[in-house]
Amino acid sequence: MFDSPHSPVSFEPLLNSDRAAAIIQVHPKTLQRYARNGIVHGVRVGKLWRFRASDLYRSGTRIEPLDDDQAQ
Repeated sequence: MFDSPHSPVSFEPLLNSDRAAAIIQVHPKTLQRYARNGIVHGVRVGKLWRFRASDLYRSGTRIEPLDDDQAQ
């Protein structure tokens, strides 16, 4: 197999918008807007957004809804 003196690096899979939005209980489009505004860390792959569960859970931080003024 793979012979290396170093331990293997753990890999955290990326979640799509639907699965990530279910974790924080918001609509997927709302989560994408949060990512665009820098409220939540996300990675844009082409037209798709991907998220790490650890970023969504990050030490229990509560994600507050955006006001209509901030949504733009």
